[in-house]
Amino acid sequence: MNNLVTFFAFTLLVSLCQAIELDFCVGDTTLPRGPEGFACKDPSNVTTDDFVFTGFRYESFTANLFRSNVTLGFVDNFPALNGLGISMARLDFAVGGVIPVHSHRTSEVIIVTRGSIIAGFIDASNNAFYRRLEVGDVMIFPQAMLHFQINVGRTPATAIVSLNGANPAVQFTTTSLFAGNLPADIAQQITLLNQGEVMRMKRLFGTA
Repeated sequence: MNNLVTFFAFTLLVSLCQAIELDFCVGDTTLPRGPEGFACKDPSNVTTDDFVFTGFRYESFTANLFRSNVTLGFVDNFPALNGLGISMARLDFAVGGVIPVHSHRTSEVIIVTRGSIIAGFIDASNNAFYRRLEVGDVMIFPQAMLHFQINVGRTPATAIVSLNGANPAVQFTTTSLFAGNLPADIAQQITLLNQGEVMRMKRLFGTA
């Protein structure tokens, strides 16, 4: 028993030593990404600018199919996030705009900063959890759950999201089915849509 306690204490000390070995690891995006992120940029070349991201200052372009846009603050364009297990994004909605059903490898927290939206997620039992959110409201989307946002107000809307991963990825269900190289006949079979509906969707995404 004493040996077991000693082993766990040693393991904890080793993990703590690893955790505080570096104050930060700003990613060097000129090198290939590994499974744990990017290699560290030479600390002598790190400046304050590396820790500041200005990409959320302005409303992004929303004149598109979904009348919305997502500005990512992920490790690829904010390398200071490397190794920290966090990232952010800004969501901009025109009136009637939507962020269609999508998922991440991580959990997500959303806070509305302008306007009014409906946000929700669907669990593995096909239960939908959704709510109209006003400015200042916060909602959580658990890891890997399909989720969405819709601007239901009379003005443009904005929200900020935070995710517990430096590179959480984004997979939109609609674009995965119709904007890629999945053949139309397979898309028709797995969605139960008819050929005309599938071709209409593929034309919308320019892949027909």
